[in-house]
Amino acid sequence: MNNEADQIFLEYVVKALVDNPNDVKIERTVDEMGVLITLTVNPADMGKIIGRMGNTAKAIRTLLRIIGMKNNARVNLKINEPAGSMRPEGHSSTPHMSAPTLKTVDQAMEDLKGI
Repeated sequence: MNNEADQIFLEYVVKALVDNPNDVKIERTVDEMGVLITLTVNPADMGKIIGRMGNTAKAIRTLLRIIGMKNNARVNLKINEPAGSMRPEGHSSTPHMSAPTLKTVDQAMEDLKGI
């Protein structure tokens, strides 16, 4: 599996979920902390990517971490909020939409055992 497997996987999944696949933009950067993938989608598709209570985004992040483990890399996903987002910068009016806390690989594996 090549080093960009995480990006290829993300692009495939996200484009399958959204109504505007041509607007999907994925940027991948690597530094000493690991891999950071930044995802931008059409504002109309944000709900499809985040999912109810953030569950779709959590599932995508978990799968990306597993792909990262296969390649000995720590993979994190940042989803860009569109300009004019209803949520003010810095805090959330809805607790379930707050930024997710990062999990260790062991915590992610424990989450998967329950599936």
